[in-house]
Amino acid sequence: MAPVSTSARITSEVDDVLGELETLLKHPEAGATFAERGVNISLALLLVDGVRAYLNGDRARAAEDLGDAAHEIASRMNAAKD
Repeated sequence: MAPVSTSARITSEVDDVLGELETLLKHPEAGATFAERGVNISLALLLVDGVRAYLNGDRARAAEDLGDAAHEIASRMNAAKD
């Protein structure tokens, strides 16, 4: 078996951590906990996707996902003020 490069190992570890975060966010108890704080799990998952895309070098997708999430969060904050 060929040794895994440091870059491949780090990428794999980050993917694993982001996957674990997604799994945790999808858990009903986590959803309820964060909902109490006004956190929308769908937006949190979109942010995770954006971070994953950015770390994988897909800046266009990262910009879209992160931008969409930021816009939606700002819109919800403004709506809550009204």
